[in-house]
Amino acid sequence: MRSKGTKTIAENRKARHDYFVLETYEAGIELVGTEVKSIRLGGVNLKDSWCSIDNGEIFVRGMHISPYEKGNIFNRDPLRLRKLLMHKREINKLYGTLKQEGLSLIPLSLYFKDSKVKVQVGLCKGKKLYDKRADIAKRDAKREIDRNMKAKNQ
Repeated sequence: MRSKGTKTIAENRKARHDYFVLETYEAGIELVGTEVKSIRLGGVNLKDSWCSIDNGEIFVRGMHISPYEKGNIFNRDPLRLRKLLMHKREINKLYGTLKQEGLSLIPLSLYFKDSKVKVQVGLCKGKKLYDKRADIAKRDAKREIDRNMKAKNQ
């Protein structure tokens, strides 16, 4: 019996801080067996990863998957290039928008969907420093309002 539903493995919180996410896409990822076992143990980091499109194929770069402890010779390089699996027309559409508008393709999260590993990829636009400051101020104001509401209700 295989598990059904989705289970989040890792999220790229830094991406949401550094970029405006305009669109999101779901992609499969090409992995070897020991990498999947390591992912199941939570040994993955998306912090400094990004995607690139080469020759009509999409690759994720900078994603760190820790070597599986019991994997011996079958372990691969933790930072190796990994191919993402998407339809050709989706890749071509993404390539066109990336080149035209100067956007970035960033992996936002990694999750299991019915026992398959999937990557959520975001079409992102970089934030300026003042945008980041505005987000921080908004978050702090919301936190202060919530704190006051909680104190008033007790």
